[in-house]
Amino acid sequence: MSKTVNPVPEHCPSLMPYLTVRRAAEAIDFYQQVFGAVEVMRLNAPDGSIGHAEIKIGDAAIMLSEENPAWGSQAPETLGGSPVTLFLYVADVDATVAAAIQAGAKETMLVADRFWGDRTGQVIDPFGHHWHIGTHIEDVEPSELPQRMAAACYADQ
Repeated sequence: MSKTVNPVPEHCPSLMPYLTVRRAAEAIDFYQQVFGAVEVMRLNAPDGSIGHAEIKIGDAAIMLSEENPAWGSQAPETLGGSPVTLFLYVADVDATVAAAIQAGAKETMLVADRFWGDRTGQVIDPFGHHWHIGTHIEDVEPSELPQRMAAACYADQ
């Protein structure tokens, strides 16, 4: 008789990003150094590259692997960029963005206070993935957001 298993493994959320990168071991090191990632597991392919790995950043789980054209997995560098941005909340956005830049990320949005109540900035990591990094600084009533957005985004028009 077979045992019934949970359709979502106990250690996994229902939705996880899966990043494809070149130099996956270096990417894990970067995510550990800059974002405090914890490596949960790693499966090396026969050639020594990472066939599959899982990391946790805070309470978020992320899967990642080395680019492998035979599997149809391509890194942002191969695709000419990535249309996806990962949003990461941290305790100190200024320090985290500075650490990311120091470790090789490219800043694409300066850190600043935003109308929705977060202080955020954005970087592209050395592997081509976009990270919008923020610290929540103010609770904003949803009814206030349209006016704040208009003032912040359309003041010049």
